[in-house]
Amino acid sequence: MSNKPGALLLVIAVLIAFATAIAHLSCIYFGPQCFSTQMMPLSIAELAENGTLLTPLDTLFVSTVFMVFGSNALSGARVVRKLPLLSLGIYTIAVLCIIRGILPLQLWLRLPDKVSESVLFISIVWLVAGLFYLFGYRAIRLNPSLPYEREGLMNHFSLRQFLLIRIVT
Repeated sequence: MSNKPGALLLVIAVLIAFATAIAHLSCIYFGPQCFSTQMMPLSIAELAENGTLLTPLDTLFVSTVFMVFGSNALSGARVVRKLPLLSLGIYTIAVLCIIRGILPLQLWLRLPDKVSESVLFISIVWLVAGLFYLFGYRAIRLNPSLPYEREGLMNHFSLRQFLLIRIVT
C-alpha cells in the first residue's frame, strides 16, 4: 500500500494552513477594514484603527502559528525533514483543528441564528483540516514506505550528486 493518500491529505492541510497564514498577513497590508472583515474580535479591529503596533505583532504571531502547523504537515507528509516531536505536534494540531471546527457547529445546531454562514463554512474547513491531519498522518505512520528527506526524498546531496553526474557525462 502506498502513502500517497495520507500524503495528499496532509498536503491539503498544508494548503489550508498556509492560506490562513497569508490571509492573516494580508490584514497588515490592507489595514483595519481587513481585520473586521476576517471576523477578528472588535478590540483588535479598534486597536488596528488606532494604529497601535500590537495588532500587527499579534497578526504576525498568529500567522507564524499557522505556518508552524503547515510545516508540521509537510514534515508528516515526508516532504521535508522530520521535525522534533512530530507525532505530538501533528496529533495536537489535529485535535485543535477538530475542536475549532466542532465548537461553531454545535453552537449552530443549538442556536442557528448566532452563527453566520461564513463562520459555519470556516468551522467546516477547520474540522476537515483536523481530520486530514489525523488520518493523513496516521496513514503514513501505518505504512512507512515513503522516506524522509535525509533518506533520499528531496535530499540536496542527492540532487548535487545527480547534477554532478549530468555534468560529467
